[in-house]
Amino acid sequence: MLNLILFGPPGSGKGTQSQLLIERYGLIHVSTGELLRNEISAGTPLGNEAEQFIKKGQLVPDEVVIGMLSSVLEKHPHSKGYIFDGFPRTAAQSEALDKLLALRKTAITRVLSLEVPEDELVRRLLERGKTSGRADDANKEIISARITEYHNKTIPVADHYARVGKFKKVKGNGSIEETFELLCLEIDPLVSVTA
Repeated sequence: MLNLILFGPPGSGKGTQSQLLIERYGLIHVSTGELLRNEISAGTPLGNEAEQFIKKGQLVPDEVVIGMLSSVLEKHPHSKGYIFDGFPRTAAQSEALDKLLALRKTAITRVLSLEVPEDELVRRLLERGKTSGRADDANKEIISARITEYHNKTIPVADHYARVGKFKKVKGNGSIEETFELLCLEIDPLVSVTA
């Protein structure tokens, strides 16, 4: 089973690359934001619990998010693998995800981090802001703060997976096709091992 975590700061092309990887490798996309919205709209017990935290302006606890991830894994027992988006964001979440996958006799195969210089990220986001309608894509100071926040939050996760030899940086400032090719060069050798 091929289980990937794709990292990348805002503007790195993570969403675009995730879609391409899902299509090429037949992976299930696991977005925690999407999971939360779906569980809440479906009125599931986990969704109701999450909604109580969100209404109070609090973060949804790791246990609730892990419960939702567990449900997704149970729904797709014969999946070729997963690509995790937006999770894990802390070392504690990394450990919880590792335990959840271990219960299913699998593990994270690789964490791929799209590396893009900050000036290129800012340029991309300002360009996207012209059409996205998102205020946070149109303000250079907000963009810089988002990039800093991303790096601060993900360093512990990167360190966690680097310690076990699963973290790899990938140059992400080329074209969509060039970046995808570099990701595939990292993933293709893993597919034969996990098959």
